[in-house]
Amino acid sequence: MKALQLTVFLLVFLLLSACSQQEETKPLRFQGQIFGTFWLATFPDDWSEQQAEQLEAGIQRELQAVDASMSTYREDSELNQLNRQEVGEWLPLSEELFEVLEISQRVSQASSGAFDVTVGGLVNLWSFGPEHRPEEIPDTQELKERLGNAGYQNLELDADKQQARRLKDFYIDLSAVAKGYAVDRVAAWLESQGVENYLVDIGGELIVGGERKPEQPWRIGVEVPEGNLQQAHHILPLVDASIATSGDYRNYYEVEGRRLSHTIHPKTGWPIDHNLASVTVQHPSNAVADAWATAFMVMGVEESLETARREDIKVLLISRNEDTWETWLSEAMQEHLGRELTDKILNP
Repeated sequence: MKALQLTVFLLVFLLLSACSQQEETKPLRFQGQIFGTFWLATFPDDWSEQQAEQLEAGIQRELQAVDASMSTYREDSELNQLNRQEVGEWLPLSEELFEVLEISQRVSQASSGAFDVTVGGLVNLWSFGPEHRPEEIPDTQELKERLGNAGYQNLELDADKQQARRLKDFYIDLSAVAKGYAVDRVAAWLESQGVENYLVDIGGELIVGGERKPEQPWRIGVEVPEGNLQQAHHILPLVDASIATSGDYRNYYEVEGRRLSHTIHPKTGWPIDHNLASVTVQHPSNAVADAWATAFMVMGVEESLETARREDIKVLLISRNEDTWETWLSEAMQEHLGRELTDKILNP
């Protein structure tokens, strides 16, 4: 898979204004590559060259710290140390990695296992991880063995000693939560520096601080899930908020006419196969939003809406309906958006 095809699921931000471009102060922007995808940061206020350099350096430090801790592609990452640890033996962890594992386990329990970071071996088997396998349907016996070893119940955490151990020989993959955590880390660092207005986007996991302009929210476009077409399907106004999106429409391959998504169902070990194409979750913690977005992609529309109602989660779903797209909003999202915007989204 090409790097830009990996996990680039969703969002483009739209800088819309009644003023002309010539009259606006050009925003400060940085961008780069991390976690096999893109990152970008935008700051609408005035900044000196020295301040800009400090901002970019600080963002890079936060991103590199998360990558060094949670990457599956770095042999020396803290996560891969845990993956190599003998089954049943405890490994002390950093506060950051332990926090992400705690978030993962909470979402796993609340989603009845729809989210599960222990399926990394299956992700690799289906050619979406660092094992560099051919893009083909895996051997049935090997798939059965890896599925039998997986299961979030077999990952044990000790909060008192901040350590973890694997009770079976599975491979932990945090790609469905680490990007969201990195977004949170960058935002926390920016706020510690007194930055009030900003946008940070890592592969579609996105957080905004403050406003784009005084009394003007950031306007975030949720893409229509149409191959490589980048077109805003819905516009969400955001102030001091974070959203994460998961989808099946970019990171996939086809074998014998079958479309194989990168999202693996933890119960079957196979890529998901339903008409839900895109999920956008809004939550104060981008890491939590990131994890839930994947869980909902596994569940499908009906189970997602029921779970979102039970857990009071703000979520927007886009499903395929023959040659058109259908949008669904959870009750919490409808209440948050208000009647006028809800009607506009559901009845375009």
